[in-house]
Amino acid sequence: MKSEKITLPDESAPKRWYQDACGAALALEFVGERWALLVIRELMLGPRRFSELRADLPGLSANVLTQRLDGLERSGVVQRRRLPPPAAVQVYELTDWGREAEPIFHALGRWALRSPSHDPALPLSPVSAMLSLRMMLRADREPLSMTLRFRFPAAVFTGHLSPTGLQIERGDGAGADVVFDTDTGTFIGLIYGKRPFGAAEAEGRLRLEGDRALAQRFIDCFALPPKLPAPAD
Repeated sequence: MKSEKITLPDESAPKRWYQDACGAALALEFVGERWALLVIRELMLGPRRFSELRADLPGLSANVLTQRLDGLERSGVVQRRRLPPPAAVQVYELTDWGREAEPIFHALGRWALRSPSHDPALPLSPVSAMLSLRMMLRADREPLSMTLRFRFPAAVFTGHLSPTGLQIERGDGAGADVVFDTDTGTFIGLIYGKRPFGAAEAEGRLRLEGDRALAQRFIDCFALPPKLPAPAD
């Protein structure tokens, strides 16, 4: 009897879900697991420690976060490294290829925000609040240039607005034209709900420093997309 060579599957290789040559299907194999895209979101503005990711994704268990980071690392989207002393801690960060996903993430977000199911009152992480600014920056905005500081209870970011776009990085510094010192929920209400500064200040939820007129012009640079009509019953 003629023997046949049997090739066993490679158990170490990522399991394929779709068996489809479409690029979108391949992308879903990389980031289609629940929480995967949100882990990527939290890494878009720089490296994070495991504990920081857990804190900003409170619905995600440590076990599932470990699985998602391992899968994203195998796919080449995420890499880990150890910071030099005195920090000397392990962090996770996006690879150069992983960072290329930001425009895709923004397009997906703008598309979904048109749904009447979107609830702006739900919690938002500081990174998500910052990325929403890059996502919702109006193409027809006034051409402004300014430096801004965004201080949240557990994170600080610096923004550089110019006629060509908005760059955001982690960290504090000097020389900002406008400083928003607030929580993410209040900040989103100012940006997209166009809530008056005075109302948030009266409640003790906002400390606004710098040029108030310039701050208002910054607020006017953002708008949510129009909502679709709710489905008929």
